[in-house]
Amino acid sequence: MVVAGIEAVARGRPVSLTAFEHEALKRYVAKTLLNHPIDTIFVFSGQMGQYIPEEFAGRVVIDLCDVDSAKFEAYAGNGQRVWLNRREGRLLALEEERLAHRADMTLLISDNEAQLLRDRLRTKENALVASLGNGVDTAYFDPASGVLQPDLEEGEDPQIVFTGQMDYAPNVAAAVWFAEQVMPVVRTAYERARFHIVGRNPASEIASLHGENGVRVWGEVPDVRPYLKSADLVVAPLLIARGVQNKVLEAMAMEKAVVLTPDAATGINALADEHFVVCRADPTAFAAVIHRLLGDHSARRKIGEAARRFVTDRMSWDSIHEQIARILDGNAPRRNAA
Repeated sequence: MVVAGIEAVARGRPVSLTAFEHEALKRYVAKTLLNHPIDTIFVFSGQMGQYIPEEFAGRVVIDLCDVDSAKFEAYAGNGQRVWLNRREGRLLALEEERLAHRADMTLLISDNEAQLLRDRLRTKENALVASLGNGVDTAYFDPASGVLQPDLEEGEDPQIVFTGQMDYAPNVAAAVWFAEQVMPVVRTAYERARFHIVGRNPASEIASLHGENGVRVWGEVPDVRPYLKSADLVVAPLLIARGVQNKVLEAMAMEKAVVLTPDAATGINALADEHFVVCRADPTAFAAVIHRLLGDHSARRKIGEAARRFVTDRMSWDSIHEQIARILDGNAPRRNAA
């Protein structure tokens, strides 16, 4: 990534695109299109849009998932590698604009993300933008199956769980904030409350939290479901987030009450206080919500049951597959090639 960064700066390109640029893959795509009657190209993520040949005359559907340029702008706004992230946001915005006009349809993970892209396009004509939600394997993430995590079942102390890729900057910031700012307040009422950070490749900032304020850092685990199943509460205290958080949907599918920040809730069309609990990123307020839920088992169970029903009814893979089939149907809208 360092080499890609240097090359990207030298060439005036986004780092994100340069890191995924590969001449052999470009040749493979060109050869495949030459040797097979391909009428539709489906592109997943903006980094792969660079592989669409300009001369390809068939349908192009691009799933950007998130508006990545906005994410890098948010990083810069938070003081993280300001020059580099601001540059990345600006250049990716240009690439997102190009792709939106190159594609017959551009997909985003949620209605909010789709509207964000529309709002950011300088030229809106001939840019068809729609949303395609994420799916959850509700048969796999099912509280009726799987086993409990014994370490979370010992004693009567409340167990709070946060899952995710733990070298991903937003997850790192969220875990550090919760461990350092929220857990001390939680422990004023629940002295032996534990905060379990579950996910691969924990960054050094996360690893150093182990043993402080009731924090246990697990790193990569073979199966996240026992940790979710044994949790009293699941949290998603993200301070920066784009799109839909799979970690939240998986916990909801496991029938858990989830406490999350507004950023983490964006893109999930569930009802606050019914399917999950949304709280601003303020340590005292966040801890107060946790205190209330830890003291009310009935409320946690009710929210968890409603959460699973929501995910099963609205976010199952069967539902998403039906939407993809309609999008790829030959009668779906096409961009005006002119």
